[in-house]
Amino acid sequence: MALIVQKYGGTSVGSPDRIKNLARRVARFKALGHQIVVVVSAMSGETNRLISLAKEIMPEPDPRELDVMVATGEQVTIGLTAMALMELGLKAKSYTGSQVRIVTDNAHTKARILSIDEERIRADLDAGYVVVVAGFQGVDESGNITTLGRGGSDTTGVALAAALKADECQIYTDVDGVYTTDPRVVPEARRLKSITFEEMLELASQGSKVLQIRSVEFAGKYKVKLRVLSSFEEDGEGTLITFEDPENKDSNMEQPIISGIAFNRDEAKIMVLGVPDKPGIAYQILGPIADAKIDVDMIIQNMGADGTTDFTFTVHKNDMAKALGILNQVQAHIGAREIRGDDKIAKVSIVGVGMRSHVGIASQMFRTLAEEGINIQMISTSEIKIAVVIDEKYMELAVRVLHKAFELEEA
Repeated sequence: MALIVQKYGGTSVGSPDRIKNLARRVARFKALGHQIVVVVSAMSGETNRLISLAKEIMPEPDPRELDVMVATGEQVTIGLTAMALMELGLKAKSYTGSQVRIVTDNAHTKARILSIDEERIRADLDAGYVVVVAGFQGVDESGNITTLGRGGSDTTGVALAAALKADECQIYTDVDGVYTTDPRVVPEARRLKSITFEEMLELASQGSKVLQIRSVEFAGKYKVKLRVLSSFEEDGEGTLITFEDPENKDSNMEQPIISGIAFNRDEAKIMVLGVPDKPGIAYQILGPIADAKIDVDMIIQNMGADGTTDFTFTVHKNDMAKALGILNQVQAHIGAREIRGDDKIAKVSIVGVGMRSHVGIASQMFRTLAEEGINIQMISTSEIKIAVVIDEKYMELAVRVLHKAFELEEA
């Protein structure tokens, strides 16, 4: 007997029939003697509908009240899921994030989990119940409803698996695993049987939508066995996310150099031009941005000339206007000549642990893009990743040519 946490996304619970299919799958696991915790998202499209409603009332919705609203999407799904399980003769109980006591910080619409009180869940599991928990939501220490941001149900599932010390966390979605890249962009993309946590973390952070980055961070930190599966297939091994064994020196002999290509259309570039080239200028620029809880991704500071330098960084597109407003307020203080924003960019990244033992990967990537006339605006690297910012209109072309150049379509 195993304790398994199963997370189902919006498309997996998008209709009563799909919820009934989910219930039948859970019943099969339960019949094998497993203890099951089910984490569900809102029905597909429901969160967007609720956000649109809020914006009809208030163009820039109050974050606290928006969380109160959008959290109702998952509340509907947990009730329907518990009822579907009961119809099959199973004992089931549903819980919202606040009922489970998934405690978060108070950063509304993008809260982070601080702790989980799993005692109630354990008692229900021991009593033979299937426990159904609302994903994406929690409660802060003052009792306010909070939400975890887009894809937050993945984080809920993995965090519960960590708290319960589950044997496996299964993420059911509309794809049957992790692919070398998005098959909608490259039809030749193939499913990976396994991928390391390091690689999955890089892919998620660079724009892969299969798993939310925080869910991968949780899984890696707490050694949660993680598997991505399709909710529309009866069988299938999906993709297992594994740990690299540093003691096994032969473990990567057959490891491909590049495991996958991620891309992200949701970033914007901000350029702070002609600032004084002196110690502390980066803090003067990014300090106010951080205070506004705006996440910064790539950063470049040019070599100084004539006592000045240019400072460029990327943020989420939704944060560009806010970031520009903050910088315009401090422009005189930091001594910037000009501040510009550009939301017509895309980030493309290649990821693979094989980079550690192979040279020439960057030059091959840059040559491939140059041959297609694609200009690189920014570059960021790590041990197992190279990311570039390019013009948005070239994104899909870049992904296709890089996928072919690194022979990712081959098994």
